[in-house]
Amino acid sequence: MKNKILLLVVLTMIAGCSMAVNFQGKVAGISSGKFFYQDGSLITEYKADIDPVWKACENALTELKATDIQKERKISTGEIKALVREENVTIKVEYLDRSLTSVSVFVGAVGNHMASRMIHDRIAANLTAR
Repeated sequence: MKNKILLLVVLTMIAGCSMAVNFQGKVAGISSGKFFYQDGSLITEYKADIDPVWKACENALTELKATDIQKERKISTGEIKALVREENVTIKVEYLDRSLTSVSVFVGAVGNHMASRMIHDRIAANLTAR
């Protein structure tokens, strides 16, 4: 039975489809390539240092006309909370390596996959525009 489930997971990933798994109360999934969805947060890694990624996150929220922006930045991590179109948005940034930074986006009360993806698209566009 475990082999059949593992085979299904591998085939789904190869096909590029989305998949979600509930394990001990945690929901995790893989969505088309480099994105990972966990407990309502859409997470991906950017091939850039934390400083330009942080700036790209700030710019993305500015472009989306975010209000009530609260920033907390440390050396290797940071968190930005804001309100975008009456939805709470939380962006968490974490240094992984000199040229690798993880970004987690959580939108709304339980997580909005589409809105999170749109914010990630803005972050990526700001990174390539620099």
